[in-house]
Amino acid sequence: MNAVALITGASRGIGRGIALELANDGCDLVLNFVNNAAAARQTAADCASAAQAGGRTIRVETCQADIGQGDERQRLIDFTRSRFGRLDVLVNNAGVAPEVRADILDATEESFDRLLRINVKGPYFLTQLAARWMIQQSGAAGPRFEAKPKIITISSVSAYAASTNRGDYCVAKAALSMLTPLFAARLAEYGILVYELRPGIIATDMTGPVKARYDKLIQEGLTPIKRWGTPEDVGKAVSALVRGALPFSTGEVINVDGGFHIRRL
Repeated sequence: MNAVALITGASRGIGRGIALELANDGCDLVLNFVNNAAAARQTAADCASAAQAGGRTIRVETCQADIGQGDERQRLIDFTRSRFGRLDVLVNNAGVAPEVRADILDATEESFDRLLRINVKGPYFLTQLAARWMIQQSGAAGPRFEAKPKIITISSVSAYAASTNRGDYCVAKAALSMLTPLFAARLAEYGILVYELRPGIIATDMTGPVKARYDKLIQEGLTPIKRWGTPEDVGKAVSALVRGALPFSTGEVINVDGGFHIRRL
């Protein structure tokens, strides 16, 4: 039996990178998206091909849902239940950046509310739904992976690194980081392990507009590892957790940032 993984925001970027790595591992997948159905279908096809190339057979489903909306979060869980009947891994990846990078002295409440709704409220209450279901599953026949169920949240170095032209994003990521210790403490008794990944500068659509700036900063030593991160880098970290690489750890923060978090003199 394959493990079943639900990945939010899985059509492009980091979510796509995670999906491809879990497909290589032989996970059945639910790929959530909001607007780009064509990209989600392409990612699903690529995941199936990747698994097949590795001699594995998996099922991949796509589901449109805005995790910032309560009824759509429930629909996403119901969809997963109807297609697979179980959930072994939740990857909270979906998130948005500000539509306009505004100085914190000029930023709007509308932007703040949007980022908190999607980047914090969405994964918080989706995790609640998933955790309740995982608890109900306790004792049922497990998947091919013998490791325990996992909840993995993709945060950001912006959880602690201040960017004054996108304060709403930083505040949202800082708040999101508290999700992991809270649920780790609450769910340990049920054998559910909870982790946070903090990507650094990752080459995606979101970082495209600031590529030249970060190219320069990286070459000047912003990160000890002098290159951009890739969605594959994040995917490989998620894969290691899903395969049970840290069975005696929960509530752990794992940096996937080229060493950005290291304080240096």
